[in-house]
Amino acid sequence: MVTFLAGGTGTPKLLSGADDVFPPAETVVVGNTGDDVELGGLLVCPDVDTVLFLDGGVLDRETWWGIDGDSTATHDELKRLADAAGLAAEPRYLPPERQTAGREIARWRRFSGVGEFMLIGDRDRAVHLTRTSLIDEGRTLTEAIERLAAAFGVERTVLPMSDDPVATLLHTPDGTMHFQEFWVGRGGEPTVEDVEFRGAATAEPTDAVLTALSDRVVIGPSNPVTSIGPFRALPGVERALESTTVVAVSPFVEDRVFSGPAAKLMRATGQEASTAGVADAYPFADAFVLDEDDGTRLDCPVVRTDTRMDDEADAARVARAVAEALEVA
Repeated sequence: MVTFLAGGTGTPKLLSGADDVFPPAETVVVGNTGDDVELGGLLVCPDVDTVLFLDGGVLDRETWWGIDGDSTATHDELKRLADAAGLAAEPRYLPPERQTAGREIARWRRFSGVGEFMLIGDRDRAVHLTRTSLIDEGRTLTEAIERLAAAFGVERTVLPMSDDPVATLLHTPDGTMHFQEFWVGRGGEPTVEDVEFRGAATAEPTDAVLTALSDRVVIGPSNPVTSIGPFRALPGVERALESTTVVAVSPFVEDRVFSGPAAKLMRATGQEASTAGVADAYPFADAFVLDEDDGTRLDCPVVRTDTRMDDEADAARVARAVAEALEVA
């Protein structure tokens, strides 16, 4: 078995062409939940859902978010109502006292549905409604995701990193904001002074996650701060990673990042925004997959290939490099 840590789009892109190298029945994906939000009363789990939709054959691969061809009637009407009522269609947090009330899994990340600042399709919304309702019936997040995986015919085991709330919050000159406000609501523009994984110190990785981390682990080209940082903040995860074989794919080519806010967030948290910085952030990594144009020297085995992934053939190439790295790690 091989376990993939998934956050953002990097690891899902890798998985999109990896089936011949890493058969789904022999892999586990553990999804970051620090980016989750409660929007209009529904729990949205972006990093987990991208994997579910990918393996279920319905992912929108243009955006790597949501369901391909999904209608947006409810979202569009929410935007119309907000505009007609003179209500700002921007990230609207529930009052502070409401952030720690209600279902525990949504703590510190509750947004009003007024204007709906994140695009949620109609079929996508049914997923969030089903997950939230299962939790309200008394299921854990792990159990709810297991049922959704079954509904999409997903062969791979997909797990959330914890059944406890962990919220990725960014401290900015404009105040503290959830990652989704920073990235989706504000386009990643605010200056970031620090990153907090609220709740992580008292959250627990599930037994299923700890078991998965006892197998070989692959970290795709994900954001080391907001995609992988929440995992590392959980008690016991760093120790588990130190005790197993870990291969990481750099999201950089030396100091050039492929996409997303990784460089900005690494600098904000005092890390070098480069492949060398990623290696420093992952002291438990036993080997790396780097781009063939990346000349960074590391004190561990390195496998080089073209790490850009624009289609499944690209992803298959990187997956083969990952398999080679696991052999030499």
